[in-house]
Amino acid sequence: MTAQVDYLVVVFTATSGASGELLGSDEKELVQLVWQLVDVKNKKFHLQLTNEVNSTGTGTSVCLCTDGQLHIRQVIHPEAASKYILVPDCFFSFFDLRKEFKEHFPTSDLKALNIHDMAEGILPNVYSVLPAEVAVQQVQTMTSIVLALLSEPNCHTFSCQERVSEKFETGTCSKMEKVCDNTVIRARGLPWQSSDQDIARFFRGLNIAKGGAALCLNAQGRRNGEALVRFISEEHRDLALKRHKHHMGSRYIEVYKATGEDFLKIAGGTSNEVAMFLSREDQIIVRMRGLPFTATHEQVLNFFSPEEGIKETCPVSGEKDGILFVRYPDGRPTGDAFVLFACEEHAQCALRKHKEILGRRYIELFKSTAAEVQQVLNRYSSAPLISVAPAPLVSMLPSVPLLPPPGGLRDCLRLRGLPYTASIEDILTFLGEFTHDIRPHGVHMVLNQQGRPSGDCFIQMTSAERALQASQRLHKHMMSSQRANSRYVEVFPCSAEEMGLVLMGGLSPPPCKSRRLSPPSYSFAPAHPVLTTEAAAALYPPMGQMLLTPRPMHTGHAYYPASAQLYMNYTAYYPRYTLMLSHEQKEGHMLALKYRPLFKFSGLIN
Repeated sequence: MTAQVDYLVVVFTATSGASGELLGSDEKELVQLVWQLVDVKNKKFHLQLTNEVNSTGTGTSVCLCTDGQLHIRQVIHPEAASKYILVPDCFFSFFDLRKEFKEHFPTSDLKALNIHDMAEGILPNVYSVLPAEVAVQQVQTMTSIVLALLSEPNCHTFSCQERVSEKFETGTCSKMEKVCDNTVIRARGLPWQSSDQDIARFFRGLNIAKGGAALCLNAQGRRNGEALVRFISEEHRDLALKRHKHHMGSRYIEVYKATGEDFLKIAGGTSNEVAMFLSREDQIIVRMRGLPFTATHEQVLNFFSPEEGIKETCPVSGEKDGILFVRYPDGRPTGDAFVLFACEEHAQCALRKHKEILGRRYIELFKSTAAEVQQVLNRYSSAPLISVAPAPLVSMLPSVPLLPPPGGLRDCLRLRGLPYTASIEDILTFLGEFTHDIRPHGVHMVLNQQGRPSGDCFIQMTSAERALQASQRLHKHMMSSQRANSRYVEVFPCSAEEMGLVLMGGLSPPPCKSRRLSPPSYSFAPAHPVLTTEAAAALYPPMGQMLLTPRPMHTGHAYYPASAQLYMNYTAYYPRYTLMLSHEQKEGHMLALKYRPLFKFSGLIN
């Protein structure tokens, strides 16, 4: 609550794109800004902001007033952020005329309310205007509504200002905290080097909760281009969803709904040590990776100490208290640590020591976030239930090799940063002349746990030389997709062993020629059932029926005419099995296999 202001500046904006409830949803530029000044005390309006208003002294207060939230939050602030324009302080607070109107007319639906409806309810005469005069007429109508609210019998007081956060506040989140599902979104397609501040800049104009930007990590502990963002209310979350496929640099960002549970899995923590480490506000966090397992606090402090003759300094904030080593549950070090610095200048000085030597190892340094600290600690503090796949699984599947024997030969390619809508045809077009060097079954699309493309792809080449040539020639070239904008793609050579570790989470890949995994064009010898029909139905009725009576798959379709080389794209599910033994099963000496799909696997065959 604030005191009644002296003047209201009624503002209306228009872009070169959509208007109404879709204003600002298409990233079009601001082309029109119309305003009119209202004298709240004298209940009259001025045609322009004059020197007389500015000369009234320090006690004079001026505040913006708009029709809804979109003009300020979805138009002015996002465009200013994208063009790196400093916005005056007056644009960080405003009155929402719809909310002020609803205080006197509570039966109105706030989301469906507009200027015309408000005018019909409070003004005696409402008339239509030509399209060229819409902006001016909108402001005049809003001014009339404001004066009607100020006058008898309403005598309204404008005192509840809407606030726009000037900067993102970092903070911690406990796993015990309750997070509303209607306040969280998932952003996908972020640049790999983006930080929580970049996310806050993308959503400029909307209020992110304290510590509400959490970058997601993949199985290797690296950022995977996704983030979960928590807003202060459902209203701000809904406005964030309207920025779906807006751009961060040259990349478009996908924005989807998420849940509070999703956010807590990434940003929530329970360790008191981590809470104490992150309790210092306005600190810059740097992540160290590749530390010797014997590294101590003193060695880390010496690593960041300035050498003789060098003026740049990067002292660690809080000395030993500003260093957090990441450890396994049994206390063994992981080789990771987080370090606090008091200001951005010290952090940038520290990051310039990237890949310098500590002991006998070079150290990787990255700017980090509080949510990343929680995520890394959560990951290392939880041990897997079963470290390796059960032995009986190997004998269940035919011994047909899909991947070449693991080794150091880097005859594969890894494509990173693919458009999420990229198809096999798009990948072949991107590879160009190197398409002829792809092995049979050689294109492997990696999907995430939700079954959606992760932006990664592995390609098996005929030789290491061609793989190296392809990576040198195609690295960071643009890939075009028929259903999305272009994106630059990173291309790296890798070995079959590295590919297998990523695709199978560290396990040897199962064969593809299994009855329920391959297209119906393959033929197989009859397979013996693993369990009898009665046993399977008793243990897992739906799963037993699926294992014994597989559903046939439809033949893939050709991307090229019959005269050309035939490429077929098919999808197969490779399961992860967890071996479980219940009390009843112990008595009967029977093992039950619990089935859960891990990821999808796409191949290219000729």
